[in-house]
Amino acid sequence: MKIDLNSDLGESFGAYKLGMDSEILKFVSSVNIACGFHAGDPMVMDRTVEMALENNVKIGAHPGMPDLMGFGRRIMNITEEEARNYVVYQVGALKAFVEGRGGRLNHVKPHGALYNMAAKDAKLSEAIVGAVKSIDPELILFGLPNSETEKAAAAMGLKFKNEVFADRGYTDEGVLVPRSQPGAFVKGAETCADRIAAMIQQGEVESISGKIVKIKADTVCVHGDNDEALSFVSTLKDRLENLGFIISA
Repeated sequence: MKIDLNSDLGESFGAYKLGMDSEILKFVSSVNIACGFHAGDPMVMDRTVEMALENNVKIGAHPGMPDLMGFGRRIMNITEEEARNYVVYQVGALKAFVEGRGGRLNHVKPHGALYNMAAKDAKLSEAIVGAVKSIDPELILFGLPNSETEKAAAAMGLKFKNEVFADRGYTDEGVLVPRSQPGAFVKGAETCADRIAAMIQQGEVESISGKIVKIKADTVCVHGDNDEALSFVSTLKDRLENLGFIISA
């Protein structure tokens, strides 16, 4: 009865502060740290790694599109070679920060548009999986259940964990509702906790149209830039522990 609770952190940049990283770290078992392309910078990366190690939290790299202006959430037409090298560049940088502080990189979770594009694109997923495996074949890849990313990881022999989202709506196909559309965001910590409990215990989630969709949950994400992130993650941790789960990476 274990479940991983993760959050996307280290997304401040220069003089711009985003999220409540130091507080959220008290409630999660793993974090995905931005690597400088969609958010983050060398100072933020190093500080976030330091805080994660202080809290005994597993550390993952969160590589995204080279799109600071769009926070890595805009679709970009990139080649498979570009995808591979973007991932190698970013994961390699964060890995150096982690190892420089005596830690070990645990996993990789693509960010935003890169994550969602790969979920539907077999070739893009193969490029990402190949990049991660070339850095360290023991790394774990986080991604959407029943996605092309999951299939590529299985075919190429890379460990994969199915990720579900506490604060996002799902379509009838079991993918995330685009942020620009109604129903993309789930409001209220208790509502989020109810949905996650159903995902973990029953293996299902209600889509925005009311359809019950089968889903597998190995790790649960709360977005660090969500205004309700701290409330979500603390409520979710309490609910899961009350159900008998151990929060563990």
